[in-house]
Order: sequence, then structure tokens, then C-alpha cells
Amino acid sequence: MNMIGNWTWKGLSDALFSPKASGVDPKINEVRQRLPIPVFWLLGKTQSGKTSLIRALTGNGAAEIGNGFQACTKRSQFYDFPSASHPMLRFLDTRGLGETAYDPGEDLAWCARQAHLLVVVLRALDMNQAGVVDSVLGIHKQHPDWPIIVVQTVLHEGYARGAGHLQPYPFQQSPFPPQVPHALAQALLHQRDWFKTVPAHFVPVDFTLPDDGFEPADYGLDALWDAVENVLPIGVIGLLRGTEHHKALLDFHARQAHPHLIGYAVLNVGLGAVPLAGLPLVLAVQAKLFHSIASIYGLELTRRLYAEFTSLIGVSVGFGFLGRELLKLVPVYGAAVAGVYSGAMTYALGKAFCVYLYGVGRGALPDHALLKQAYDEAFAQARQFLNRRGD
Repeated sequence: MNMIGNWTWKGLSDALFSPKASGVDPKINEVRQRLPIPVFWLLGKTQSGKTSLIRALTGNGAAEIGNGFQACTKRSQFYDFPSASHPMLRFLDTRGLGETAYDPGEDLAWCARQAHLLVVVLRALDMNQAGVVDSVLGIHKQHPDWPIIVVQTVLHEGYARGAGHLQPYPFQQSPFPPQVPHALAQALLHQRDWFKTVPAHFVPVDFTLPDDGFEPADYGLDALWDAVENVLPIGVIGLLRGTEHHKALLDFHARQAHPHLIGYAVLNVGLGAVPLAGLPLVLAVQAKLFHSIASIYGLELTRRLYAEFTSLIGVSVGFGFLGRELLKLVPVYGAAVAGVYSGAMTYALGKAFCVYLYGVGRGALPDHALLKQAYDEAFAQARQFLNRRGD
């Protein structure tokens, strides 16, 4: 049995340090093109809070978001998170929605086959939104199946001077409780009335910078995630939102690595479900993930580093590779189950590798029990959420 485990670790080692790119990358890219990437189409006026919304959902800084946008039509641009090569979320930001009417025809043509969610961003006290409302009603008429979330932003403009956010969050109650300032409540309800003919979900939020003095800076984020999960039940959403289970994963580098882990895991869901794909493609993706994580931690992935990690985590994880292949022999559901298994294992290996590199950076290596616990918890979490991708 140790020979089998050692063979699977050797297969990953070969993919890490002796990559055979010929024929592998094209197959990976082919599967990547077929993976469903949730597309959040953002509609709103300038200064409505769209960039703050992206920053809150992804955890990325404003500068990174600004640098990451790419033009896709004359009046819109998109932002792939965490990267263009391995996106797990895509934000389509429509520009030019101001006082004049906006014709979204070009954007509709570009994203008609990929948008999953229409996010309308309204500044809560801005009553001059006719162009935005007309665009939303026109889009809904052409795509009545697209979910719509109306995010009402900059709530603090309706607070009394010196007041902070209301706790607990009161805006999911209907009617609003009396502690919500009357003028703010009236403005929120007036905006909601504009969309009474469409099945929209409304989420008031206030996403500010730490220096603005409002706590928390991501007020209403949980309510927004709840709305997203209600209308877009895709497993990666849960993984992105999910809390870390181990304190060693709370370091800065692990937070940066987290979305990359999800992106590679989702890719291996697709690869693992491809009949006769075999271990080489799955191992190649895991090799790319290991290199990516090491670079985030500012380390070079050497054979010595890899050997130390595999010896600490143990050969039992290696049997998972064999188990993935055996699952393909199960009639009917075997390939689909194998895909989820491959994705969950990729995610779990990445989490365990983060724990290991965290220890390397501190000069205190984790033991086998700690790494195995990190792996098992991450595997269970990923398997639960990835199983929901098709729900």
C-alpha cells in the first residue's frame, strides 16, 4: 500500500519538477472554457458604489480592482477574480449610466450567454435613477430568467450626525423597525417601488474604508451573500464566503491564496469528470496550484520543500488519487463523483500546503496530525459545496 501512495506522490512530483506541457495545457484550457463562471453584471451610475461592492465580495484592495479591469465593449469592462487565467467570479461593469438614457444592446450581445446575475447598484438617497431603472426593465424583458439583486448603498448619508450603523442589521425586516431613520426608510422604499414589476431582491449595504470611521466597514455584507446564495446556488460561492477552520490559515498569505485554491479546485472538478482523462491532467493542475501557493508565500518550490511536505502529510492522502480513478468505474454517476472528488482533493491539498508553508515561515513545522486535520476539514468542506455546483 505504501508503494501505491509513494507512486501517486511521485506522479505529482514529476508534474511539479518535470512538467510535460505538450498536450496537457490545451486539454486543460479546453475544459476551462466549459466551466460555468458566475458572471455578476453590475449596473449603476458613477459613484454608486460598484467598486466598493466588488472589493467587499472579493476582499481585494481598490487598487488591485482598478488595475484588473479590462475593456470588453465600448462602454463596459470586466474584472476576473482572482485572475484572468483561473477566474471563479467575473464582474461585468457597465459604464455610462448617467443622466441620459443608456442603450445596453452591445453589452446584452456580449454577455447574453454568460451572465448569471444582474446586480443593480443604487445610491440610497439618489432619486435621479431613471436611466438605470429603464435599463433594468429592458434587460428583464429580454432575459426574464436572470435573477436581479438591487443593492442600495451609502446608507450613512441618511444617518443623523455622529450616528453609526444600526445593530443588529435591521433591513431584512418588513416593515423596517422604528430605529431606522424615517427619511432613509422612505428613500429605500421609494427606490424599491421602481422595481415592483420585476422579481428583485433588495439589500441595503454600506461599504466604506477603515478611515471613514464606520464599523463595520462591510456593513450588510452577510445579507448580500445571503441574497447571492439564494438566487445563485453555485458551490464556489459558499467556498468563497466560508470561514477558515484553522487558525494557521488566518495569515495574510493564506487569505491571498484562498481564491486561487478555489479556482484550481473547480478546474479539477471539470477535469476529473472527463472520461479517460486520467491522473496526468489532474496532477498537472495540482502542480500549477503548488507553484502558485509557493510564490504567494515568497518561496521557491524545491524538491526538498515538496519532499518534506509529503513526508509530513503522509501517504494516506496519496490513496485519494487511486480512489478518484476507482470512482470512475461506478456506473452512471462515477465520472461526476470523480470530478467532485478531484476538486475537493485539490482544494484540501492546497489548504494543507498553506498550513505547511505557514510553519516554514515561522520556523515551526506542523506535525502530521495538524496537516492531516487541515486536509480532512478542507476536503469535507469542499466536497459539500462542490456537490452543489449543479443545484
